[in-house]
Amino acid sequence: MHILSAAREGPLRLFQSLVILVLAGLLIFYHTTMLADFSNSHDPASGPLYNGIQGVLRAAIIVSLTLVLLGKRFALWMMWLSIGSLIATHYWAHFAPVTADFTVGRHPLSYLKGLIFPSIITTAFLYRR
Repeated sequence: MHILSAAREGPLRLFQSLVILVLAGLLIFYHTTMLADFSNSHDPASGPLYNGIQGVLRAAIIVSLTLVLLGKRFALWMMWLSIGSLIATHYWAHFAPVTADFTVGRHPLSYLKGLIFPSIITTAFLYRR
């Protein structure tokens, strides 16, 4: 991220860069802590296949968001693919016979809130040029 060069280009450009930095940073922190929790005490009730897929997708999200912070445009596609796949696994856990604690009492549409931050990041990334 080129915050100093964005500051020279004007306040709007700086704001867009800061939005990307803050939101991507929050998502990277969240998924890193989820991976750490998974490695320390993963839930054996969910099954090793489901937990393994979740771990790989979270690592892919971390890598793609890091590349977004570095300004790589192709990383937006990686971000959407990995986050969309993670949401798909949440639906898999919700509707299939996977026992996962996070599905208890949740409405099926609640998983779509995971698309809010990527939408804002994409908008800020594409309209900063």
